[in-house]
Amino acid sequence: MKKTIAIAGAAGYIGRWFIDRFKDKYHIIALSRGVALDNPDPQVEWRSVELYSITSTIQALKGVDYAIYLIHSMSASTRLNQGSFEDTDLLLADNFARAAKANNIKQIIYMGGILPKEVEDQKISKHLRSRLEVEKTLGSSGTPVTALRAGIIVGPGGSSFQMIYHLVDKLPVMICPQWTLSNTQAISLRDTLTIMDTCIGNEEAYDKVYEIGNPEILTYKSMLETTAQKMGKKRLIQSVPVFSVGFSKLWVSYFGKSPKKLVYPLVDSLKHTLTVDPGLVFDLRTIDYLSYEESVSIAIDPNNHLPKLPKFKRLQAVKNTVRSIQRLPNTRHKSALWVANRYKVWLPFFFRSIIKARENQRGDIGFHLLNLEKPLLQLTWIPDRSDLKRQLFYITGGSLVKRFDYGWLEFREVLDGEFMISAIHEFVPRLPWYIYVNTQAHAHLIVMNNFAKYLKRFQD
Repeated sequence: MKKTIAIAGAAGYIGRWFIDRFKDKYHIIALSRGVALDNPDPQVEWRSVELYSITSTIQALKGVDYAIYLIHSMSASTRLNQGSFEDTDLLLADNFARAAKANNIKQIIYMGGILPKEVEDQKISKHLRSRLEVEKTLGSSGTPVTALRAGIIVGPGGSSFQMIYHLVDKLPVMICPQWTLSNTQAISLRDTLTIMDTCIGNEEAYDKVYEIGNPEILTYKSMLETTAQKMGKKRLIQSVPVFSVGFSKLWVSYFGKSPKKLVYPLVDSLKHTLTVDPGLVFDLRTIDYLSYEESVSIAIDPNNHLPKLPKFKRLQAVKNTVRSIQRLPNTRHKSALWVANRYKVWLPFFFRSIIKARENQRGDIGFHLLNLEKPLLQLTWIPDRSDLKRQLFYITGGSLVKRFDYGWLEFREVLDGEFMISAIHEFVPRLPWYIYVNTQAHAHLIVMNNFAKYLKRFQD
């Protein structure tokens, strides 16, 4: 009987190639935000999911044995998204971990990034630190996680390799910054997929971390030179210690034909030495690794194209929705219940009693302007979906709210209680959009930043 595997991030580079290679070996459930219309592979089941919603994620993972998590810096599904990619990725990973536990999933395979060897975790780039946080969070609900940390994965359609390809293609002369002399270990797409397949359902891989890469150690400069050779391009490539990381981001983005959202965190990471830790080498089977040169030949072969995706019908979105995600300090490891209750007390104090909180016996709360009867915001506590680690409130009324059946507010612990996430989801403001963006939206950020400062002072 085939194992049932769900892939979060199935429409991405690794997801598409995994489906193409293993669609006959596994029953694959590919997760996407939209609804698939014309599936090119009928044996693959596509399910629509909103990963920002725990309920939707639980539903999408029903009947799944194993899961592959390939989500990084997921795009917003609301018109306004307030929150860093690190905090967003943290929340999404926590949602997925909770949903995996609810469905008794046996294992999560996570594709992360090789960690630098010369610096402490606290000093690595935001991009790599975020991936490490996601790795930890996916296992926080008890589901075994196998973390595969990779550097650049070389194959047809891969975004990291595409940057190298376009730089070589567009620039006859490259005066490169110092980071191009950093050592790294790339890995072919073929070998990455083989390792993923080996780990699925293999109990020896449960709760293990593997750093995966071809044994050959290269610099980014040598990778550019090898790529140029395989492309038949004569290129002068010289590394000099003058260009800043900021300048590197600009020229890699422009000449590498890649969006800033992808390039900026990646370049921040490339300044580190990203080689495989000898103690974390993949050892569950012998891999006859493709060399970087062989991997490039496959990647640039015009006959190799990214596998086709279905056409998707986007779910009808509510107009003018807002999502706001903030990370709050929690140095004394207080519960989400405690933080939610402090927020109710603190907010009127912050507004010098101009705003007052009124709470009923069941925990619902309204925030009122002075003594006006109608609240600015009405929150209904949802006890059956709340616990010490997460407090959930539906947004059910208020003069600042346009829809009363749609949004929610939550406080939740993450990273073993080291931080608290405060998030408003699918909020629909009553104010005209451009007035809201320039007034109430800014006010919310000011409030949450000050609440974070309050929590920090309270816990220091």
